[in-house]
Amino acid sequence: MQYQLIIKPLVILISSLVLNTQAVIFITPKAPKISTAAYSIVDYNSGKVIASSKQHDKRAPASLTKLMTAYVVFQFINDGRISLEDEVRISKKAWKTGGSKSFVEVGKSIKLETLLKGMIIQSGNDSAVALAEHIAGTESTFTTYMNEYARQLGMNNSWFENASGLPNDNQYTTAADITLLAIATIRDFPKFYQWYSQKEFTYHGIKQRNRNKLLWSDHTVDGLKTGFTKKAGYNLVASAKRAGMRLISVVLGSSSVNARTSQTQKILDYGFRFFETQTIKDIKKEVPIASATKDTLKVGTSKVGSFTLVRGQFKLSDQVIQLDTALSAPIKKGDIVGKLLIQFRGKTIVSIPLIALENIQQASFFSRMLGAIGF
Repeated sequence: MQYQLIIKPLVILISSLVLNTQAVIFITPKAPKISTAAYSIVDYNSGKVIASSKQHDKRAPASLTKLMTAYVVFQFINDGRISLEDEVRISKKAWKTGGSKSFVEVGKSIKLETLLKGMIIQSGNDSAVALAEHIAGTESTFTTYMNEYARQLGMNNSWFENASGLPNDNQYTTAADITLLAIATIRDFPKFYQWYSQKEFTYHGIKQRNRNKLLWSDHTVDGLKTGFTKKAGYNLVASAKRAGMRLISVVLGSSSVNARTSQTQKILDYGFRFFETQTIKDIKKEVPIASATKDTLKVGTSKVGSFTLVRGQFKLSDQVIQLDTALSAPIKKGDIVGKLLIQFRGKTIVSIPLIALENIQQASFFSRMLGAIGF
């Protein structure tokens, strides 16, 4: 038998219905159709996939590979194994690397921070190789770190063969995996993430602009990365934050720079316009408990919970505490005792674990006997 305690009644919904004499109507159109090989739009906090197409299809990552390269470098800095002040000697291999360049010079020593910015902002392939060699001796060894961190992040449909993203038949990723990487970058390394919003960077007297055009046209976009090869097409992973809600968009295999930009803008606008993300935290209530030294038990959520709903639904929803069973002492602090349910029109849309916030001892045998006979 389940015990339910409504902790937020339908006051708002009922008054709205009385005033308008009509039911509240929600219309959520389908995501806009975009001409690209694969895409996804995901809420950063809740992980809710708002819309996607072929998000698990394997694709050539092109320079999105550098997101993984940067993530490894950030980890090494965070672990104290390298420093932004390190002087990195440029090898002939790094200097000769083709494609987009930071224009580093062979034999010269360059500060690691400069190379990082060159890779992130200018998309310098030479900078990526130099960083890989500095950490692991060879680019090939460095990819071992890339693939191991990818596994830890749950990027199970990705494989990396180089640090730059230059064409390689054995290198691939997916829109879903790149989303995981983008979320991890923002979450784990906020002080480095800000570099993804920098619009230009100058090295060796050569100023180059960030290839993410949305940084100029949409002030809510603050990263991440572009990529292009003939095989991959035009890729763009972006993050934007509006009114406290952050979305991650990934567009793979577009036909042009302008196409990937406009397609990304469309799905970001769609996500922000028709959805909202709410956070549940610090829920604390008291519920009845049997055979205990006190009559009630303090319960609450075990962690902050975020969820994404159609815009406007949250204020018309109920929060319901649902206990697993009729509670009986003893109970230990931290024990899972039920769920916090977010319900809309009688349907559960979010379920968050509920835990005991205190230890409760079992009452004495005599007290339990008195309770059983109604004293």
